[in-house]
Amino acid sequence: MAEQKRLSEAYWNTAYPLVGHGQRTLSVLQTALQESNGQQVSDLYGKGELIESFQQKLADFLGKETAVFFPSGTMAQQIALRIWCDRKGVKRVAYHPLCHVEIHEEDGLKELHHIETLLLADTDRLIRLSDVTSMREEVSCLLLELPQREIGGELPEYQELEAISDYCRQKGIRLHLDGARLFEVLPYYKKSAAEIAKLFDSVYLSFYKGVGGIAGAILAGEEPFIEQAKVWKRRYGGDLISLYPYIVTADYYLEKRLPHFQQYYEQAKELAASYNRCQGVETRPAVPVSNMFHVHISLPKEKLEPLLIEVYEAADVGLIPYVKEKSGSSSSFEVNVGDQYAAVPKEKLERAFDLLNEKLTEAMS
Repeated sequence: MAEQKRLSEAYWNTAYPLVGHGQRTLSVLQTALQESNGQQVSDLYGKGELIESFQQKLADFLGKETAVFFPSGTMAQQIALRIWCDRKGVKRVAYHPLCHVEIHEEDGLKELHHIETLLLADTDRLIRLSDVTSMREEVSCLLLELPQREIGGELPEYQELEAISDYCRQKGIRLHLDGARLFEVLPYYKKSAAEIAKLFDSVYLSFYKGVGGIAGAILAGEEPFIEQAKVWKRRYGGDLISLYPYIVTADYYLEKRLPHFQQYYEQAKELAASYNRCQGVETRPAVPVSNMFHVHISLPKEKLEPLLIEVYEAADVGLIPYVKEKSGSSSSFEVNVGDQYAAVPKEKLERAFDLLNEKLTEAMS
């Protein structure tokens, strides 16, 4: 734990921390508020022009009838799955074994709603059409996550996505999109958000990941579905007296960063290539399909962390603030490319990866 803290401190002490949009500070809200109309009336328990106009803006962006803003994606997705189960009268849904609902929410779906889950595919690969067509148990909804974060942000080919959508509609299975990182995959698919969302009955978006807001999420779909979602939002305590800090930052940073996701995607491919030329390193995917990817290094965490600190101090470039133990002999971490990457001088970046390669080669010899 002490070494992990040292790594994080060394990362943030460099002149050029590499990933994301920078450290999350109170300036995220401060900057957005400075650029907004300070005399605008706040939202009040889910009502008012501020929240309603933003909801409709995102519904239009996704090509959906309407939408509702939630303080968290966890809340939004559990509610979406509950509604689809109630509609069909079957309390069972299907999704990937490493999706957020399964591994990061303390079994909220099961404990709060008594919904059974059917896990599709193996933990190290995407859900395929064959997984969906071979389901033997009836389900109300299939959840797909684009990209599949826990396996490096991989994506199915668009034709397979269309085939899964067609099959679900034929069989009366609702299709829900965990689109926490939907903005990030638009450059790879070369599709609009509305074109992708058209394949799904309901869509969730996050505003703090690639967008870089404080928190918050949108759930979009047809009006009867969203009206039910609003009732469940109140039951969950999601109708705070005001959500404007989340909404103002979401709107501000969405407008600021949406035009740059193509750039982040191209830079992610460039950065992954730099990692892949280093000894004992491979990325997943080998060529990123969004602005995120995972890095796997054939060195245990306790040896990699001090090695990275040496690179940071020598190159003044921070590659990553944390490392996860993958197994007894290897480590991994997740990389997200945002505003920070473009600020790093190319010669500095090359120097950092030259040092990384040298030190890894030495450590593995």
